[in-house]
Amino acid sequence: MGAIIGAGLVSHVPTLVLPEAIRREMNHGNDTTLHAGLHQLRAEKLEPLGADTIVVIDTHWFTTIEHIVDARDHRAGRFTSDELPRGMRQVPYDMPGDRELAEAWAAQSESRNDTWITAIDDEYLPVHYPTVNLLEFLQGDERWVSTGICQTAEADDFLLFGQLLADAVATLDRRVVILASGGLSHRFWPLREFRDHEAADPDQHIRTPEAATADRQVLEWLTRGDHAAVLDFLPKFRQFAPEGFFGHYLTMLGALGGAACTATGEQFGAYEAVAGTGQAHVWFDL
Repeated sequence: MGAIIGAGLVSHVPTLVLPEAIRREMNHGNDTTLHAGLHQLRAEKLEPLGADTIVVIDTHWFTTIEHIVDARDHRAGRFTSDELPRGMRQVPYDMPGDRELAEAWAAQSESRNDTWITAIDDEYLPVHYPTVNLLEFLQGDERWVSTGICQTAEADDFLLFGQLLADAVATLDRRVVILASGGLSHRFWPLREFRDHEAADPDQHIRTPEAATADRQVLEWLTRGDHAAVLDFLPKFRQFAPEGFFGHYLTMLGALGGAACTATGEQFGAYEAVAGTGQAHVWFDL
């Protein structure tokens, strides 16, 4: 019988993979704490766990009529971002996959009429940087599976999707870590103002003070393990456009027990601004 042995809400921002000199130039001579935070998270949490498979909830992979899970046995190649090809270009990646887990997850929906999950094995299926950008920091010898954000799903749909992941894991001999790869509030500065707001100070560079306040409240609840409060706050939080409808967090939470989950979060690095958006890494021991 398998188990989910750890989970994290992690940032994947392009700043992470820029050279240190450029990161410091953008941030008044200081490096982003998010960079060191991911290295620390791997050393203190991931490596000791010895996971078999990492499941990434990828907030740049949008689906429409179903949840989709990448079922390839192996993904390898070079990644260039169509969004930011100047900073993320021809990045090599090499990830063993977990077809058995992907297919088991999809199978959980077969007898249901309230959700749809499909496992896709297609060598031309794209990868996205919320998965690729994590590799240099967090990849060991685990298998990696990515899934997307269904843009027609609502909160209960994401929670159910996560619950079915937990059900699938329980049928297999797997030690699984979930990485909810995405940010908090997610509105960018307008183009003509953008380059005035590339530094990390959230009090100066989050898109609005109200968004920063909302992000900090969510982070406080996460570190206390009050996930029920986050769910109650979600309708208000959506005023600040959380990345991926906050589906990355909701899917992770569904796999951890939903509103009943009381796993306390440990933050790695500070809460920071990136281009107006709110970013943080929070790990949950299980």
